[in-house]
Amino acid sequence: MVGKLQIKVIEPIAVSLPMKKPVQMAGETVARADNVLLRIEAENGIVGWGEAAAAPTMTGETVASMMAAAAHMTPVLLKRAADDFAGAAVAMDAAMYGNSGAKAAIDIALHDLVGRATGRPLHALFGPVQRRTMPVLAVVGSDDAAADLREAQARYAAGYRAFKIKVGLASADADAERTRLVCATLKAQSKECGEDCLISSDANQGYSTDAALRYVRAVADCGLDFFEQPVEAHDLDGMAQVAAAAPDIWIGADEGIHSADDIVRHHERKAARGASLKAIKLGGLRALFEAGRLCHRLGMRINISCKTGESSVASAAAGPNAPHVPQHARGRTLTKTDACRRRRRCAAARRERSCRGAGRARARHRG
Repeated sequence: MVGKLQIKVIEPIAVSLPMKKPVQMAGETVARADNVLLRIEAENGIVGWGEAAAAPTMTGETVASMMAAAAHMTPVLLKRAADDFAGAAVAMDAAMYGNSGAKAAIDIALHDLVGRATGRPLHALFGPVQRRTMPVLAVVGSDDAAADLREAQARYAAGYRAFKIKVGLASADADAERTRLVCATLKAQSKECGEDCLISSDANQGYSTDAALRYVRAVADCGLDFFEQPVEAHDLDGMAQVAAAAPDIWIGADEGIHSADDIVRHHERKAARGASLKAIKLGGLRALFEAGRLCHRLGMRINISCKTGESSVASAAAGPNAPHVPQHARGRTLTKTDACRRRRRCAAARRERSCRGAGRARARHRG
């Protein structure tokens, strides 16, 4: 290491970033990303950056509460070794219950700092690489089926081969009709090109159990691959009913997953066969990595995701986890703000003339 890697300064910075396009989901429309960037400086002057999004309905945190939480936890972290990730997590948990988003921002910044100090990319801090490519999910969602289809086709032409349709925006029947339209078009196009295409939907807790059952029955034969958080986060009975009614669709939990215990409970209750893993829900990158390993042992599929609106700081932090988790069957979700642009790599599909120019979007692991 270069010099002393002791924590000298922790500085949370409130930001509000405009979205390139507002994202509609059940219960809210995200037009701005209200986040906390977090800067940690070591005694030797090396700096690491972290980030967490405000998520009042997911983690219970706002920008103001994360700023206050970071300030509250700072005294127990100053002078600690920056590379003692487990020790920092224990110290934060002892100082403050919950506040997983603020803790995640600090954890991300510590990993970034250590990576910079040691000249290693972030992925090298997590062990052997399991894969070097992964699908990136394109998120589409509005109450306009024709507009969603146009956007999905544009994303397909740009190289995306994994999609998430936001539902819970209208009635279950209208959402099902929109889902069937998008699935039919994209699955036909991918079949013509000889490629796989992953399509999911996400209700963000927007349905009652009865509405979710109507939805999954209406989309049962359209090629939908998985369906995320159909009902309220802690309604495991409702989740289990939806899962039982949709044996060919993998039901996933998102807002209901905040710990390893949550993953085990969903598995044991047959409430979910997959999980969306976010650093802000689990408290950091190490916890996210361990959650991915747990899901693998339980036979559950995962999606590594950032909260809608998190910028390239959080996205760059979550990305290195994806090559290391044992399986990653549900893609990698990114969102866009005006403050950053995602790089995409597309490999041209050449099997058919009609497919020429299409590509497979991949987030590539770089050594």
